[in-house]
Amino acid sequence: MSQHTKNRSSLNKTKTQDLPLSFRGKRTKKLPDNMENQSAVVFRNVGQLYFSQTRVECHYSLTSDHQWSNKDWIGIFEMGWTSLKKYYTYTWAVVPEGYTEGASVNCCVLFHACYLPRPGTVEYQFVYVDKMGHVCTRSRPFTFNAPKPLEELETLKEEQDEELLLVIPRAQLLQSRLEECLKKQMDLERGLEEAKQEADDERNKSRRLKMEWENEREAMKEEMTELRENLRHTCDMLEKMEGKHQDARCSQESLTSQRSKLMADKTECEQRIKDLEDEVKGLTERKEEGKVELERLRERLKKMSSQMKHNEEKRKTLQVEVDAGLAEVRGLQERLEASEHVNECLRRELRELSTHQAHTHTELHQARLQVAQLSLQLSEENLVLREERASWALEREANKQAAEAANKKIQELSCEVQRKEDWLQEERVEREKLEVELGRERDQQRVLLSEANQELQELKASLRKVQTEREEQQLQTQDKMMWAGPPAEEQKQRRPPELIHPVLSELTDSPMW
Repeated sequence: MSQHTKNRSSLNKTKTQDLPLSFRGKRTKKLPDNMENQSAVVFRNVGQLYFSQTRVECHYSLTSDHQWSNKDWIGIFEMGWTSLKKYYTYTWAVVPEGYTEGASVNCCVLFHACYLPRPGTVEYQFVYVDKMGHVCTRSRPFTFNAPKPLEELETLKEEQDEELLLVIPRAQLLQSRLEECLKKQMDLERGLEEAKQEADDERNKSRRLKMEWENEREAMKEEMTELRENLRHTCDMLEKMEGKHQDARCSQESLTSQRSKLMADKTECEQRIKDLEDEVKGLTERKEEGKVELERLRERLKKMSSQMKHNEEKRKTLQVEVDAGLAEVRGLQERLEASEHVNECLRRELRELSTHQAHTHTELHQARLQVAQLSLQLSEENLVLREERASWALEREANKQAAEAANKKIQELSCEVQRKEDWLQEERVEREKLEVELGRERDQQRVLLSEANQELQELKASLRKVQTEREEQQLQTQDKMMWAGPPAEEQKQRRPPELIHPVLSELTDSPMW
């Protein structure tokens, strides 16, 4: 046996001892040809020819489907191998620093020249084995040859020392250049992606700026149209004001009299508004009093409900104390008469409350009538103003010749007329505000009345509920007495339910109000 074969056998024995126990002597079935396409590990840039005198680089890629472990290894096997023990040499599968589990990454391992097979025609292949001893993938076959003296060698100058020449195999030189080209290609692809991303960002930015510009242009167009309409409106207003000036020139004395009349009307309206405010305050106070009365009624109803619960407890004791049932029934009848008296009082108070509500309705109706009278007076005043304006128009036609001589005097008085018109406009605005406030107060009064009606409806419902509970209690007592079986004399002494509860029967037959 040659020395090289002894060294290889000793090396294989040593490396076999380093492998996990699950890998030693394990036989593996031959993998299919499409294993590389289906596996989560892929060998890349596998050459057809390697040199035994130089190190061999094995490039592979781990996908996200592969769970890498530090016990994964890559071996060089002779084609036709049947067991993992038949490897020629192996090395541990490594990953770059910062690798995270479940990520895709490109890796590379080195097979040193001293562990490589001798040159020949025998074909070998890379095989990736995981920690469980399962074959993940295998590469295409390749051979190891020795470089030819002149054709396969290249001379290079050392960068640090220009006089020094290096002789390396052409395949290694081509492989290093191929790796450089691949790196450059990756850099170019990365730069292309960044440029595409920047172009998309610029495109989105330009689209957004264009939309903003379109919105601003539409806003400017709308603003221009509004300004034009405002200008046209101001022109119309100026023309109307000129006509009003001409009317005012002829009616200055009538305006002074009208001003005094309007001042008197204003004082009268203010007095009426104060009166209405006083009436509204009175209504609010009455509403508060009504709320207090409702609270008192609710407390009485709560007391009645507690009393009814007490009666229920006493009626439950009738089931155990059948012998003393007649005395307790008499006591219950007396209490029911007292509760009927209380119900009569409640009905009387509810009638008074309904009369009070009708009184508030009449007061509100009177306030509405006063407001209607004010609106009628305002409409009459507007009619008078219109008639005066018509008379002013007739006088204007008659006094056109005299107006030409008095132009200078009218120009001096135009400013004063404008001030008076502004004052009249302010008076109109104040009058409209007062009318709006009156409308709001009327709405508030309506809301308050609706709330009072709702509370009354709740009280009605609670009273009806109390009546139904009393009827149920009466029926229960009758059933208990029937099951107890009292003597005939006691049955004769009993009164029918219509006589025991006349008020309750009357309440159930007649409406509350």
